[in-house]
Amino acid sequence: MKKIILTALLATALLSCKKETEKTEENIAVTDSADIKKDAEPETSKIALKEVDQKGLTEILSKNNDTLYVTNFFATWCGPCMMEMPHFKKKIEELKDKPVKFTFINIYNKPAWETEVPAFAQKSGLADKILLLDDSKLNQDFFVNFQQWKGNNIPFTFFRKGDKVEESEGSMTEEMVNSQIDSFLK
Repeated sequence: MKKIILTALLATALLSCKKETEKTEENIAVTDSADIKKDAEPETSKIALKEVDQKGLTEILSKNNDTLYVTNFFATWCGPCMMEMPHFKKKIEELKDKPVKFTFINIYNKPAWETEVPAFAQKSGLADKILLLDDSKLNQDFFVNFQQWKGNNIPFTFFRKGDKVEESEGSMTEEMVNSQIDSFLK
């Protein structure tokens, strides 16, 4: 009697395992390794950000005409930098038909140039406005471009239109961004 009950339990267990296996196999989609590799490729690999050197950046900062140049130095790991980015993005949208050029310079974290910066560029929609700067290649001559910034704090924003220049060290609120930019556009 024990053998019959034990055999019945064993047979039931085996049959239920077989049915579960069949259900699982039916639900699995067939995928080859080429499809997996293709899907795993991140969209950020399509974003090619340009690197700028000290000479190129000095040229950007020294443009002297009727366009307002807003140059923001930031890093993706910098919380205050990321907090002010939506304010700049909003102003970019607002001034899209005005003579204003925004440039965002990513500094400090060169390893992030392959992953975090392209991801941020894609998510923010600012890829065409971001340049990469290896700050270890800057010498002290570069900082003569600024009245207060010596390269030790970010975010830092440099505003220039013609001969008028303003600087803002530290994170800017939306009101500060608006006020600073509006003062150049009056």
